Amino acid sequence: MSDKLANAAPLGLLGFGLTTVLLNLVNAGCFPLDGMILAMGLVYGGIAQVMVGILEYRRGNTFGTTVFTSYGLFWLSLVMLLVLPNTSVFTGINTPTGTAMGAYFVMWGIFSFAMFFGTLRANRVLQFVFMSLTVLFFLLAAQDLMGNVALLGSFKIGTLAGYEGIICGLSAIYLGIAEVLNETNKKTVLPIWPLSQNLNLK
Repeated sequence: MSDKLANAAPLGLLGFGLTTVLLNLVNAGCFPLDGMILAMGLVYGGIAQVMVGILEYRRGNTFGTTVFTSYGLFWLSLVMLLVLPNTSVFTGINTPTGTAMGAYFVMWGIFSFAMFFGTLRANRVLQFVFMSLTVLFFLLAAQDLMGNVALLGSFKIGTLAGYEGIICGLSAIYLGIAEVLNETNKKTVLPIWPLSQNLNLK
């Protein structure tokens, strides 16, 4: 019997990308934070990516296991940070301060920058996803640590983070779709400019 396993990475990339775009449309001021974002973060950004991380473990892909599981748990933790202080189930949980959220995003920025070095033998699009994600986390950290200060006129740092996050999310969506179409058609439909075939997360 064949033991050929499907590539779960596109699912993780799309879960990350779609959720990131939607959240950063909020940061860019397109619409307010509501239950739609929380549901996407919980299910597609969170649970789906954790599932992909587990599937990448089965394929022997340490990089894919680490990043998909970590970012899935990031989305779950972010939803909990937003929801827990407003529930009566757990008492005594305060809304995180700007300093606390700044530290939270700084740590995720450091993690993303470290993981960027794991993409150097993969492809150019994946490198862009991780570098733009690193920038996004540090912009979000700056917003929380410095306040949503204006950079140019009325253009605030949170708005900049929103637009940058939309670009980051769209790049992940592009890579996820490219991996599906390229594998399905057994040829390059959407280029990703690979550097090596040694990583399962191409």
